Amino acid sequence: MISGLYHGQDGDSRLELRVDVDGARPTGRVSGDLFTVSGATTSYAGSFVADSPAVRSEGGETRVEGRGRFTFDTTATDVLVVISGAGATATVAGRRYDVAFISPYFRSVLLEQDSVVGAVPFVSYHTGSLPGPAGSPPRELTVAAAYAEAGIELRVAEPEVIPVDGSGADLVWDDAELHHAMTRHFGSYGDAAAWRVWLLVASRHVRGLRGIMFDYQDDHQRQGAAVFHDAVRGTRPEDRRAQLRTYVHELGHAFNLLHSWEKHLATPPLPLGPEAGFGDLSWMNYAYSYRPEGEPAYWSAFPFHFTDSELAHLRHGFYRDVVMGAHGFGIGAAEIEPFEQPVEDHSGLRLELRGKEAYELGEPVVVELKLSRTGGPRTTHGHLHPDSGFTQVSITRPDGATVLYRPMLRQCVDDAPQITLDDGNPALYRSAYLGHGRDGHLFQQPGEYHVRARYVAADGSHVVSPALLVRVRRPATPDDHRVAELMLGDEQGQLFSLLGSDSPALRSGNEALDEVIDRYGAHPLAGYARLVKGLNAEREFKELVPGEGLRVRPPDPKQGIRHLSRVVREAGVDNITLNLVMRRLARAEARQGDLGRANAVLDRMVATFQAKGVNPIVMGQIRRQAELTKAALGAQAP
Repeated sequence: MISGLYHGQDGDSRLELRVDVDGARPTGRVSGDLFTVSGATTSYAGSFVADSPAVRSEGGETRVEGRGRFTFDTTATDVLVVISGAGATATVAGRRYDVAFISPYFRSVLLEQDSVVGAVPFVSYHTGSLPGPAGSPPRELTVAAAYAEAGIELRVAEPEVIPVDGSGADLVWDDAELHHAMTRHFGSYGDAAAWRVWLLVASRHVRGLRGIMFDYQDDHQRQGAAVFHDAVRGTRPEDRRAQLRTYVHELGHAFNLLHSWEKHLATPPLPLGPEAGFGDLSWMNYAYSYRPEGEPAYWSAFPFHFTDSELAHLRHGFYRDVVMGAHGFGIGAAEIEPFEQPVEDHSGLRLELRGKEAYELGEPVVVELKLSRTGGPRTTHGHLHPDSGFTQVSITRPDGATVLYRPMLRQCVDDAPQITLDDGNPALYRSAYLGHGRDGHLFQQPGEYHVRARYVAADGSHVVSPALLVRVRRPATPDDHRVAELMLGDEQGQLFSLLGSDSPALRSGNEALDEVIDRYGAHPLAGYARLVKGLNAEREFKELVPGEGLRVRPPDPKQGIRHLSRVVREAGVDNITLNLVMRRLARAEARQGDLGRANAVLDRMVATFQAKGVNPIVMGQIRRQAELTKAALGAQAP
């Protein structure tokens, strides 16, 4: 067997060569990455891949030859690899390298896996424990073994169990805390591309997720993922099987693998597999989404491996498209065409977007998504928010270019919350902040924008909304100009996405929001700064301190009440956000020890939405929500 990783150097040029023409699941490719060596430094220079090289063996010598695709301009596009008992050479971009065999693995990645005390990490699953496909041999699979079968070596660092200071082990994590934990605790975290990734095994996520690849915030993404023990715990074979899939799935995102039904949104776009991607037998699909038969059929046919196209990406994707800390998730990104209505639509579903008549420059652009039925009852899934991956949003800017909203944090909603839209529940609503994503601010110039959304229903139907016209006004006064500048910083955008954070990495963003409140407190946009600061103060914030473990900053209900009560009085936010703010304000009042004031806030919430003329069905849901919140706060009262 000749397949594997080779290294060689010609002068100041170093080659990492991958030959993949025999052995386990060969893709029939040769690829490599080139680096320039200068003194004691090495810099990335470019990548190439030859997709279908000719392979000829004769007299103990094997020649692999083909036409390469390069990330840089070169007239010498032929790639030749010659391997014999006397050694091996590679000719790439007109240069000849003497290369040596290094490893049967095509790439090697350092995995640092830490867990919070009480969250027990997954160890292994034997694939013969439960029925599976006839052609898949039973074997013991760890996460590292699953990637080894894909030709990727995971070098697992010594795991660490993180103690908790000042709180119990049953902690609920949000996205801001996860990102902050990575920046403080991941020993290899950095602002550069490198083959390393951090996986945190935590107890529970605030949205009940099984796992998340949460590192979407900056120019050096895909370095951190998390798995939540409370959502995947268990010792039955079914539990261990699901744990294995969740761990491999989240790390797959760190390698820049998209969900099976999202590959056409990558850049360049990739073809979808059967059933618009939902028919993929892959780690990157959801078992419950598998079509046409569903979860039992998925597990009975899943051979515990990546698809052929995913395998090619892991082994031969261009360096910056795969390595952690390089290209953002789903990128090399190009602009897209606006979503178009299907030629025929028998889904029985309607998707609509609603927003303000006009937004000030710098104002967070929040839109409401509404999914309803067009005829009789319809059953689908409830993943309507764009962060889930089942709803995508395209934005056509004033200059005519169309971009895709890519959320800063992508949820892996690895469950199947079915909803039925009928007379008793005619519509599903979600509020989404679209103003900032992992590509930065999306509404940072005055003018008219056209926003469209596409929802992928449970049966695979693509339900496309009519375009929503979003008008962004020009600043009218010097104060408008200054507030817009303070609101449009990248860190401020991240804070709006995260609903606040204590992270020192976002200090300048927090200082800008403080300036909006302190110097321009009467300005209409100051309410959004108060929203972020109030929500962050009202909750606890977890901080991983190197050498000390997990430190929990307790909630500051007094500060939360100060900011959130002003947001409620001014009522400048959308209805769904206002609902959240009033429930969090009630929780802050209860934490201050005044359950009567907390209940009064919830009563006022019901009265507020009643006065707004909210439809009776939604009004009934709000009343039930208020009563449940009262009961929960009462149960927590000392």
